[in-house]
Amino acid sequence: MANSNLNWSSVCGGLYSGEEIGAFVFDIGSYSTRLGVAGEDLPKYDIPSAVAYDENYEEKKDTQKSKYSFGDVEIRVPREGVQIQTFLEDGMISNWDLFEALVDHVYAKKFCAASNEYPVLMSEPSWNLRAKREKVTEIMFEKYEIPGFYLAKSALLTAFASGRPTALVVDVGSKQTSVVPVYEGYVLCQGIVRSTLAGDTLIAESQKLLETMNIDLAPIYTVKSKDPVGINEQPKWTKKTNLPNVTPSYHNKMLYDLLCDFNSQVVQIPETSYDDSLHDNAPAVSYEFPTGFNSEFGNERFRIGECLFDPRQLQVMRNAQGMLSVSLAVTTCVGMCDVDIRSNLYSSVIVTGGTTMLNGFTDRLQYELQRKIPPTLKLKMHNSQPNIQRRFSAWLGGSILGSLGCFHQLWISKQEYEEGGKNCVERKCP
Repeated sequence: MANSNLNWSSVCGGLYSGEEIGAFVFDIGSYSTRLGVAGEDLPKYDIPSAVAYDENYEEKKDTQKSKYSFGDVEIRVPREGVQIQTFLEDGMISNWDLFEALVDHVYAKKFCAASNEYPVLMSEPSWNLRAKREKVTEIMFEKYEIPGFYLAKSALLTAFASGRPTALVVDVGSKQTSVVPVYEGYVLCQGIVRSTLAGDTLIAESQKLLETMNIDLAPIYTVKSKDPVGINEQPKWTKKTNLPNVTPSYHNKMLYDLLCDFNSQVVQIPETSYDDSLHDNAPAVSYEFPTGFNSEFGNERFRIGECLFDPRQLQVMRNAQGMLSVSLAVTTCVGMCDVDIRSNLYSSVIVTGGTTMLNGFTDRLQYELQRKIPPTLKLKMHNSQPNIQRRFSAWLGGSILGSLGCFHQLWISKQEYEEGGKNCVERKCP
């Protein structure tokens, strides 16, 4: 990709010349937010979308410390009265105070730049509400005084990163699975299908399994020391005694991170439908917990992975609404689209999202879809990219888009905002 041009001397009166424009790219996800400069190959920063804040900050009157903390290292520090909360709900911004605190932090500590010097390209979920789109547009222009803004749907950016104007974007994240049809550069909103069966579902399954096995899930912040032990031997560890009185939200976040690490190293998606007799002989994988206890996991790790494709395997939330399997969500989405474009969608399936990086995911999805779609339709999965690119695909699309010399014509300029108000986002960013 071309190097970014961060020289804004070409901006005059809020209207852009034909020169290439550098921009900051924000890709906001339920688990993490990716940040960087348009034109670069990878985001500079990947920080949690969870924010730590001191609920007793006003009472302490300590001006040397900030009310908010950001980043993997900072939010992991155990402190009394510190809550951990995300600013997103259903993939959309819901807590605007936390969102603004994060943006303040990004400009001050990450980009180390004045917000009024560079335009911003920001991703959004394909189902984002008009009121929220207008709200974020208003904040970026009014509070941060940015010279240009563009709001782009994540699925469209993922398709753009793959160089495909028509694609079926299957995004399996932490909170939900979404399947979004993109046709000739436009998101077909009537065909969007979402399911609550996603990464957090597997987290709940793993927690249930480990608790059933009576494994102590003590997060790492509670462990002072540990000694090596053999497989399935009683752990020999010492608990910290000087811990502050942490909040439940902090403890739950640390437990969640432990389970995320367990899933990433242990859980695997079976190649075909899960079968006890078949997977009993599967190779086991060992895992060591923060306490030093270590154990091997065999067929259990396949049963947990199977839940994404067969909700009947769920031990937790069995009767939850919206639990479509990933493959059923895909076929339902295509079935809601015009019959004339279904072959185009099936021939360009793109998988993205952190949960798709589980071992065996893309092979299993291809297996399931081959069984479900008519033999006259050609299925092609575009999943050859490295996992790191799959995780950052929406940001990469924004990086490419924001670095194009001709893209300056699509930005909402400051002058356009001042003349048309926040509702101009509906016209300029369809």
